[in-house]
Amino acid sequence: MLAALSAAGCSVHSGKPDSSIEATAAYIALPTGKTTVGYLDIRNNGTLDDELVSVSTSVGGTVTLRAPAQANVTPVLMRTVPDIEIPAGTMVRLIPDSFHLLLSGTRPMQDGKDITLTLKFAHAGDVTVLALVTNPMNGNSSYFLNMN
Repeated sequence: MLAALSAAGCSVHSGKPDSSIEATAAYIALPTGKTTVGYLDIRNNGTLDDELVSVSTSVGGTVTLRAPAQANVTPVLMRTVPDIEIPAGTMVRLIPDSFHLLLSGTRPMQDGKDITLTLKFAHAGDVTVLALVTNPMNGNSSYFLNMN
């Protein structure tokens, strides 16, 4: 079932059944060192604002929420944040040079395989999404290059 959901780009709500939060298009860059990054889209279809407060993975490790230190500054310097705001009626994209996930200390991952991300929201509870592990260095980089 999870494989079918991944192919469809869907999320599974394991917290509150009436959650209006959806997570899709999740990708993890294949680690080349001790850390890697994760990207996804989070849609809040509800009428109440929410916040992403933490993330855990099926490959263990620590996930840190990251954001730009300052807006419209080049080069982009990142900082750790306690949460990522997901306003009502919007989609927030976790992408390079903006909000994203920093994974460290995970077990090995394989290019082309899925891992599970469990997103914890302040109000919606837990949302689980499959994230494709992809290697931008071997041609599996279309997601990372077409993020406009």
